[in-house]
Amino acid sequence: MARVRDLSEMNGDSRPHPTEVDCGWQVLSTPGGARLLQLSTYGSDTRVSHPKVSQTIQLDRAAALRLREIIDATFGF
Repeated sequence: MARVRDLSEMNGDSRPHPTEVDCGWQVLSTPGGARLLQLSTYGSDTRVSHPKVSQTIQLDRAAALRLREIIDATFGF
């Protein structure tokens, strides 16, 4: 669980994941007043325990803008 510092394209052997999860988001503020977008995923439907946060990432403005560029390029928006 961390704040994203940089986004870079990867090459390698990846495949689509076999399971799906839900993701929640919220806006946080740093002590200095900067806004962060937090994305939190929850365990899959087959998880034995009650739903709880599995992974969390935080994006500052620069990382969010870079992610938007990647999404636009990937899906042709």
